[in-house]
Parts: sequence; C-alpha cells; structure tokens
Amino acid sequence: MKKKQLFTCLLSALLVGCTNTIQPTPTPEVSTKSNTCLDCGFDTFFSLRAFPLEQDEFDKVFKSSTDLFKYYNDLFDIYYDHEGINSIRVINKNAGKEPVKVEPVVIEMLKTAKEFYDLSNGEFDITMGALLKIWHDYRTEGISLNEDGEYGHLPPQEKLEEASQYRGWDYIEIDEENSTVYITDENVSLDVGGIAKGFAAEEIALYLESQGYHTGAVNAGGNNRTLGPKVDGTPWRVGIQDPNSGNSLLVVEYDGVGSFVTSGDYERNYIAEDKNYYHHIIDPTTLYPARHWHSVSVFTTNSASADCITTTLFTLSYEDGIAFIERYKETHPDEILEAVWITDTDKKIETDFQKVTNNELVIYTEGLKDKITWK
Repeated sequence: MKKKQLFTCLLSALLVGCTNTIQPTPTPEVSTKSNTCLDCGFDTFFSLRAFPLEQDEFDKVFKSSTDLFKYYNDLFDIYYDHEGINSIRVINKNAGKEPVKVEPVVIEMLKTAKEFYDLSNGEFDITMGALLKIWHDYRTEGISLNEDGEYGHLPPQEKLEEASQYRGWDYIEIDEENSTVYITDENVSLDVGGIAKGFAAEEIALYLESQGYHTGAVNAGGNNRTLGPKVDGTPWRVGIQDPNSGNSLLVVEYDGVGSFVTSGDYERNYIAEDKNYYHHIIDPTTLYPARHWHSVSVFTTNSASADCITTTLFTLSYEDGIAFIERYKETHPDEILEAVWITDTDKKIETDFQKVTNNELVIYTEGLKDKITWK
C-alpha cells in the first residue's frame, strides 16, 4: 500500500496536528509510552505514541491498535487471501461473476475513494487496477534486476493502453442495503493502495479517541495522525526530507488533531533501459509514473483524505493542484488542508510561496508561511 515516509525517527515528536486547539497546561512529569510493530500489515510498520499511561494499560491499547491494523490489512489486501475474510482481492476475483458480501467498513472506504474520484475529475482512481498491476509487475522485476546490476524493462505502450480501457466507476456496483460490491467486467479490478493505509490509520485513531485517549499519535508507515495536542503545550513538529539526499529540508509546526502524509518518487522505483527512474505513482492521463514532483506532503484533518490528496496532487501540475485544493476546501469547509511540493530548481512556478533550499525548489500553500522552519 501506499508509499510515504518521514526523515525522522518513527516515534519522535515530528508529527502533525492540523486544527487549532486549546493547549493543555504543561505537565512537569509526563510518562510517554511508545511501541512499534514491524509486521502488522500493509508491508510497513505501525507505531503508537501515547501518554500519560501506565505500562499495562498502554500494552492493552497497543495490542488492540495493532489487531485493528492487521484486520484492515486483511480487508483491503489485493494480493493474498485471508481465511474467512471477503477482501478487496475476493471482490476482484469475482469480477464479472457475482457480487461479494463485505464488511460495511469496506463500503465506507470505497465510498471515500469514489468521493475523491469525483472531486479530482478522475485523477484519483482506484478502479485502474489492471493498469497498476502491469506497472507493479514490471517494477518488481526491475527492482530485482537493478539489484543484480541490470536495467529493468518498460511495459509496452499497447499493453498499457489496453489495460487503461478497463477502469471507471461505471463498472462498480455498491449495494449498501445488502452490503455487497460487484465489479461488472472481469477485466476491471480495484487497487486501493492510494487510500487503504491512511483509511486504516484514521479508523484506529477514531477508535482510540472513542476509548478516551486524546494525547498521542499513530504512525502507520508514514501516515501520521495525532490524537490531540501535546501534553507539554508545544506544537507537533513535522520534518520533511530532501527527496534526493534524505536530509532535512524544513520543519512545519502545527497544534491539535490532524494528519500528515508524504508521497515521493524516491520510494519503490527502478531504473529502466532508458536509464530513467520509474516509481509507483501512476498518472492516469499519461499511463506512466507522474513527473511533476519529487514529493508532495499534505497536512489535513483526516488521514484517509490525506492519503488520497497526496496521490492526487502528485499527479497534477501546481495550477491544477491548487484548483483541486480549492474544490476540496469548498466541499469540506471545516477542515484544514495545506501542502508542500518539492521539485527541481529549474521549474518555473508562479507563486509567492516558494523557496530554493539545498538545491531543491520548495513550494507551499499560503497557510504554512509562518509555520515553516528552514534547515
């Protein structure tokens, strides 16, 4: 599933909060508890940071959180079957055959994905699984070949164009009353890598909040979601890395509850025979990995939304990305959305909110102008 990372250590305080909240009175002695699971699902880590809790209570909270993470991994998996679970893979296997009865949370996730499909004019599209599978297979082979000192291969254009014909929400039938999902064409498949991990992080955070935990943070493989303001009254601090060197470029400060996610071209890529890098974020217009940015970071309220938004912005030009952000704000007036784009210094962008640092061009939304510390 999807692709993000921070340059900082997993359980540091470099996490984001996006809505203004009254800070609590600083506590002289705060017992911070944290733990990380490396094999809980989504082919990534899961971390929880919480305080102040006794160790026994934290251990129970951590176990319930990781159990949920594993559960969502099984529900949203497109690669493996899981006994007793009708996952996205099962939906795909039954394409053109019959509807599949699923858990209501699967339908909720799919409806969120459809919302972003509409909002992005089709730019965010989980129905193009046929196209993404081709790139997944070529990328997996390419990474292996690169490890052996060889170049990878590029998929034939005609193969990509044929697969791109089998996508669109007209093929997806959701029956909420009977809790079923049906793909009407056997050639169409779902790939939820652009939303699943963020959706899981948000669901776990909501669960923890429902249990009365409002101080801490969830980190699901780089999908960061805070549970509330920090106990000591200081802001959450988010580090954004240089996509080329991995060094720190800047730090953003935010208070309260919110999410932070980064999408980058430096993850899961390979070098092909033309000596260019090909990463995993596919532009549905060109059918190739998007070339606008090296990374896009998003600060917003909901972790599932943050996942969808980073993927969308990564495939859009700056102008189209700003238009998308404005549409999102119009439809979600109570939510905050800020973004940071990183690209090459020779790119010309018409905005006052940009800075060249460390041989990278950093562009940011106006709401971040007083919240950035440059490295």
